[in-house]
Amino acid sequence: MELTQAHRDALRDILLWRRDVRHFLPDPVPSEVLDRLRRAMDFAPSVGNARPWRVLHVKSADRRDAVTRNFEAANARAAKLYRNQQRDAYHALKLAGLRDAPVHLAVFTDTAPAAGHGLGRQTMPEMLNYSTVAAIHTLWLAARAENLGVGWVSILEPEAVARALDAPESWQLTGYLCLGKAASDDDTPLLHREAWQSNAETSWQEI
Repeated sequence: MELTQAHRDALRDILLWRRDVRHFLPDPVPSEVLDRLRRAMDFAPSVGNARPWRVLHVKSADRRDAVTRNFEAANARAAKLYRNQQRDAYHALKLAGLRDAPVHLAVFTDTAPAAGHGLGRQTMPEMLNYSTVAAIHTLWLAARAENLGVGWVSILEPEAVARALDAPESWQLTGYLCLGKAASDDDTPLLHREAWQSNAETSWQEI
């Protein structure tokens, strides 16, 4: 298949409008859409075809509340690193949509998968985690194509979250995702709009 300019334009639009969403509408996500997103992750690249990502769809109110409380405690500690106006700016960012998002997905990396037979990760075992990140990004782009937003919550204690979700010991939390319809669409990242930090161009050098 030879891709065309129309494909390149569509991909650019999806990349441009892919935002880290923090404000969600409570509208439920249809099961058939979630199934399409699950299948989209099947196309993600992985080291040695190990496919180490493990996804828990967190529906339990008690488990969600445990994750939210974990975030709130970690967020309060993180805020203490900032001073004066920067601390005020930090609090204004609303760094999670945990209470609003209709879908919570905890994405883990299996650190000892049988699949792949160890190919490609003897010298760089971290490639398993990188593979899971690639799967998350694939999901993120597929969600945007479905007119949904994703928020990646990183202000968490990963081991405590794993315990709250009864994850196996060989699983490491890579990403806790909020997913749903964004409360508003914008092609400008929130951290840009709030003057937290703008993008620097990608460093690409010839040596």
